[in-house]
Amino acid sequence: MHDIEPHYNWREWYVASEDEHSPFAGKENSEFEFTHSIYNYYIHPQWDEFGSATLYLKILFVDYETQFAIIEFIGEWNDCLYNDIMYLKENILDSMIQNGICKFVFICENVLNFHGSDDCYYEAIHEDIADEGGWMVMLNLLEHVEDEMRRTYIQAYVNMFNDVEWRRQKPHFLEKTIENLLSGKTLELN
Repeated sequence: MHDIEPHYNWREWYVASEDEHSPFAGKENSEFEFTHSIYNYYIHPQWDEFGSATLYLKILFVDYETQFAIIEFIGEWNDCLYNDIMYLKENILDSMIQNGICKFVFICENVLNFHGSDDCYYEAIHEDIADEGGWMVMLNLLEHVEDEMRRTYIQAYVNMFNDVEWRRQKPHFLEKTIENLLSGKTLELN
């Protein structure tokens, strides 16, 4: 797991530690000092902690003009024992929403397990962003993770799409891809 790095090909457009509005403004990540672990396995030091004991993230891109953000996750998303969605909302999303962000893409291909509780925090986030035309999308969930999320009924507030090739796209094109998926349109990758 220590070899899995957050996506870094968009650093020419956005770096969270250099964004004065980011929850991670001014934060310096080590390249060599491994301090965080999941299941007793160290993870790459570029992942950021936000209060969860088993889930880490990296804010990959934010555009305040289009009100759009992309966040990548790694670990176990555990709302049942650790209330991860509460930490995500209170420590990350609330400040982003206060700065105008209302469209969130959560890249979840490295989320290894999900343990649901209820949908209250997902509903609260949805209420915070819906009036602005906002949405939440989870991309590329593992099948068993998506099944558990659907059993918790968070799909009422979060859209889920799989098999989306996002790494080869530029962030703004990914935003258009997601908006087309939400509206039911298909978009050719060229």
